[in-house]
Amino acid sequence: MVLLGNYRVCYCFTRKFNITEAEPPSDIKQAFKNYSNDGHHMTADHFRRFLEDDQGHAVSLSDAELILDRILHKRHPHLAMFLNRKSLSLDDFHHFLFSTELNPPLRSQVHQDMSAPLSHYFIYTGHNSYLTGNQLSSNCSQVPIIKALRLGVRVIELDLWPNSSKTNVHVLHGRTLTSPVKLMDCLKAIKEYAFVASPYPVIITLEDHLTSDLQAKVAQMVTETFGSMLFSPESENLEELTPENLKYRILISTKPPKEYLETDDVGRRMSSQKSQVSDVDDDAWSEDKSYKSGSDKSDHDVETADFLKAKKSPSSPVYKQLIAIHAGKPKNGLKDALKVEKDTVRRLSLAEQALQKAAENHGQDVVRFTQKNILRIYPKGTRITSSNYKPLTGWLHGAQMVAFNMQGYGRSLWLMHGMFRANGGCGYVKKPDFLMRRGPKNEVFNPKEKLQPKTSLKVKIYMGDGWHLDFKKTHFDKYSPPDFFTRVGIAGASVDKVMKKTKIKEDNWTPVWNEEFTFPLAVPELALLRVEVHSYNMSEKHDFAGQICLPVSELRPGIRAVPLCNRKGDQYTSARLLMRFEFI
Repeated sequence: MVLLGNYRVCYCFTRKFNITEAEPPSDIKQAFKNYSNDGHHMTADHFRRFLEDDQGHAVSLSDAELILDRILHKRHPHLAMFLNRKSLSLDDFHHFLFSTELNPPLRSQVHQDMSAPLSHYFIYTGHNSYLTGNQLSSNCSQVPIIKALRLGVRVIELDLWPNSSKTNVHVLHGRTLTSPVKLMDCLKAIKEYAFVASPYPVIITLEDHLTSDLQAKVAQMVTETFGSMLFSPESENLEELTPENLKYRILISTKPPKEYLETDDVGRRMSSQKSQVSDVDDDAWSEDKSYKSGSDKSDHDVETADFLKAKKSPSSPVYKQLIAIHAGKPKNGLKDALKVEKDTVRRLSLAEQALQKAAENHGQDVVRFTQKNILRIYPKGTRITSSNYKPLTGWLHGAQMVAFNMQGYGRSLWLMHGMFRANGGCGYVKKPDFLMRRGPKNEVFNPKEKLQPKTSLKVKIYMGDGWHLDFKKTHFDKYSPPDFFTRVGIAGASVDKVMKKTKIKEDNWTPVWNEEFTFPLAVPELALLRVEVHSYNMSEKHDFAGQICLPVSELRPGIRAVPLCNRKGDQYTSARLLMRFEFI
């Protein structure tokens, strides 16, 4: 197929470029030749042998026939009913390999063991899930909660505050200019969308700033809204809870009311926040100068006084009974917070900078803690624009809940999306065995240890296509087609991190690179393949043309069609790459 693209240069003349459909790469031509008797037709049995030998995908002959029929119907939708042939041409074969629907790089099914305790999984976790934008002045709404659940996020965070009349409960980011949303609106949204993307449990983490009366009201709202979906713990043994036996259930996680009652005064809470270990409020916005001012009392001071007064009121026993995952409060600093208690399983929250400190000074203690307990990491309070931090440090130390601002975007969020494309995108990813093992002397994995490569991933980038369908012809360049190049590399353990790039293909909507890269991997279990496409710009910043991150351990070997996403992580309709993956 040839399409003509005209680009006007000044007012004098136009430049004409052909948008052509690139022919199959030589590797595909050779594979077709190898698996077709006459070099012109690939039967269902030939196709079955190709899938098994080259793609590592064993299928029956009947399954191969079904796939072949899908290819022909997709490629020739208007002629399918008249086609009697049951074989593929070279173009049909190329079409199949370059289809993100028929030949994706990852499996779409849940395939990991889901019967282990919750602490054995990385869990897709949101932070301030109700915010539509920045952390200071954006609206609060149930809409970002719905979007997160549709993406497969399994942990939703809600901050609970009294309304102005102290008669109802609002969800908002306390001590900021964010506008509130009613708690009931959030609960209804969670109920409706909790299991759209995944059947595995949704955990609601609550930051509670309520009186006992309002706690009781929350308990009633939660119980009536979720009904039988709500998991009410009969014991406090978190080790008995697994993703499998909690399918289609909703769990509540917060600190028991008595934990809040132990907060005696503002100074104690503030010093605890400075230590960056979570206490009353995970996000230390109360450190505003107006809040700490002396004689002139601000609204924040009055609000805080009311808050402390509320916390000294009797707590609601019904509210406490809802808590399935108890969030413990550290008493004597970071080292003590990471102690593993024999008969207790709890959740601990650390700010991102506290994790860095813990990783530097107590790395193996963190790993040991997360083998039994749940560790939640959240963004530091200065991330006003809802940016995110690098998630790999948390994962390398076994942190289950690496909480992200899902409404933001950027490379860190791309990595988060990449991790949770694993295991069918169900929101729970089994932690690798090395993070769960203990030696005879109770030794655990040391994230600081210098490791040797276990394997290598060979990546070949053949070509790209589809941008001319997703973008206007002048999107990348007003006067000519784009000059695409691809950056490809690894995010993971520090020894594995690297980025490389292809040559620039000038003035071409369907670039063909045929370039190969090899990546040695010391920790392939946590490695993510990073792929970014840009259009070269000599005088300015290169134009973004798509990205995706994929979990290396789940890559399907062979030639695959790799979809590309925009900056926010939404998949483009057509833009994609044709790549080959091989472990050596």
